[in-house]
Amino acid sequence: MQYDTIILGAGAAGMMCAAHAGGRSIVLDHAKAPGEKIRISGGGRCNFTNMYAGPENFLSQNPHFCKSALTRYTQWDFIDLITRHGIAYHEKTLGQLFCDNSAKDIITMLCAEMDKVGAELQINTSILSVTHDGQRFKVVTKAQGTLQTLTAPNLVLATGGKSIPKMGATGLAYDIAQQFGLSLIETRPGLVPFTFAEDRFKPLAGAALPVRAMANGPAFDEALLFTHRGLSGPAILQISSYWHEGENVVLNLLPDVDPFETLKAKRKTDGRRNLSTVLAQMLPSRLAEFLSKDWALTGNLADQSDAKLQDLSNRLTNWQLRPSGTEGYRTAEVTLGGIDTDGLSSRTMEAKSQPGLYVIGEAVDVTGWLGGFNFQWAWSSGWAAGMAIRDKARA
Repeated sequence: MQYDTIILGAGAAGMMCAAHAGGRSIVLDHAKAPGEKIRISGGGRCNFTNMYAGPENFLSQNPHFCKSALTRYTQWDFIDLITRHGIAYHEKTLGQLFCDNSAKDIITMLCAEMDKVGAELQINTSILSVTHDGQRFKVVTKAQGTLQTLTAPNLVLATGGKSIPKMGATGLAYDIAQQFGLSLIETRPGLVPFTFAEDRFKPLAGAALPVRAMANGPAFDEALLFTHRGLSGPAILQISSYWHEGENVVLNLLPDVDPFETLKAKRKTDGRRNLSTVLAQMLPSRLAEFLSKDWALTGNLADQSDAKLQDLSNRLTNWQLRPSGTEGYRTAEVTLGGIDTDGLSSRTMEAKSQPGLYVIGEAVDVTGWLGGFNFQWAWSSGWAAGMAIRDKARA
């Protein structure tokens, strides 16, 4: 079975690539249906891009690598595509765009775009081996108990990373990449909740509040959610990508308030109230009670000197916490690290060590923030590889 292009992975990047590669292309996937991560994303509505997507919203050993693809196929290009397909959408917060109806609309659109160029889709297919004979790639697969051999001069790795293994995520792309001389940047879970020893925050499970969170990178002003195991919520998921084991995270529990000035003012009006009661006026009551015990806060507000109020203010705006770890790939939305961008062309996504081999999407060492950025990388990198393959065929 001879093809022009074999694409491993029927996710966002793989289908996007197939829709642009032209020629005789086939997309292979082990799942029962294409676009499974698309289907479950965004609570079933798919946060398909972000209005403010740019290179500054991505992590990589080489922060410049993503610029070429992102600037040549932008969020506005993808918005134009879904508009042409009549998919209604809305902005939720911070530029995050979601489907009005269902994430399945995005999958249907990508399948239609593939059909338009005659790209084939084969699901329920396992990849047994990948080799190269000097001219063509040979991919041996097993589908419904039947072995088959496919060949093509172009092979695209779009199988993603290790995140959410219950959906079948594996390190297949990494193994094949190394086989053809590409290096890996150590992988770790990203956009993932933190865990703490001895269920430290179990009494606060379900409590949430807006915070400013930091960990070796930019500060994120979003919601924090306490869980039975630790900390979650958008602010925590964002900083998890910058955090390394053994380091602290920093939380400002009152990002829009000057606690010192507020406490001083309350000392004049609510001086007879104890500290925990006053704190409950500024924070969720369960959190205020927790902190009062954890920080051994005692006495009435009127008894507190300016120095003590300043110390409390500093704690509220600079709460230092050291997670014991994260929930791992089981709940991580993305995989940090991956195939080293030094071995790839930023314009075409083609491997420098093996002509005809392309790597796109999450398998590459490019990871976006929470909020539609990783989907945009899938669209942009998939488009870049697809257009490179099409242009090469025309040359």
